[in-house]
Amino acid sequence: MEYHSFAKDCIDELKVLQEKFNKDYDLDSYANWFYDQATGLLTFSSNEPELNFKYFEVGSFSHKSDTWMWSWHNENTSENAKVAAKQIKDFGERCGFTKLTNGCFEIDEFEAWEFVAIAAKVINGIGAYRPVNDNGLKIFLVITEHVDNETAKNIKNKYIECSDHEYRRVAFVCQHLNFATRVGFEESFETLEGMELSEEDDFQAWCDQCESIRVLEDGWNHNTMKFAKLRVVCEACYFKMKELNLGSV
Repeated sequence: MEYHSFAKDCIDELKVLQEKFNKDYDLDSYANWFYDQATGLLTFSSNEPELNFKYFEVGSFSHKSDTWMWSWHNENTSENAKVAAKQIKDFGERCGFTKLTNGCFEIDEFEAWEFVAIAAKVINGIGAYRPVNDNGLKIFLVITEHVDNETAKNIKNKYIECSDHEYRRVAFVCQHLNFATRVGFEESFETLEGMELSEEDDFQAWCDQCESIRVLEDGWNHNTMKFAKLRVVCEACYFKMKELNLGSV
């Protein structure tokens, strides 16, 4: 497979895809847009109702330097927003397409759209969107699916604003877990930062004291919950506490 002919085919397919996407959702009729790396949602609004989509960030283009950066190469892009873009890199490695595997390099904006078209092809996107951030940097997104407002609300409710880590997923810890003292770390299931969770699951952890009482009481009940006094923290704070308690001394 030759890169330039493949990229041209992807551009032609994206034009058709984008025409259908704009016809189906009429994005120009909405006054406001907002994309959130934490939730992975792109939201359009005027009044009610909102229009929500799941998306991933393909990369960014700077007119100041005529430079493209893939999101998987950008340390400032959250893992949630760029995880799908890593599939583009894997695809490029399999096909020998170096433009899909180099993290940052000089291009023109048309090539940026080629990358978006390729990403939409590989990931089966339903459309693309290009917001501009406060620094004039153009961010290229591939939209993967429409999300009904109730589902979008449930997704957004699973996030909390943290003074140290901005918006992250909600996590629950007992009152004894902290950032300075090792008190043990028990979880409802084995966790990794950034992992996908089902709608029913949350990050939950408690200390050794809470675990002793939980075992003594044969599970969670009024007494164990009263002793634990679970509190809400963000996902990043949760894993900072986990690292303190389970990391090497």
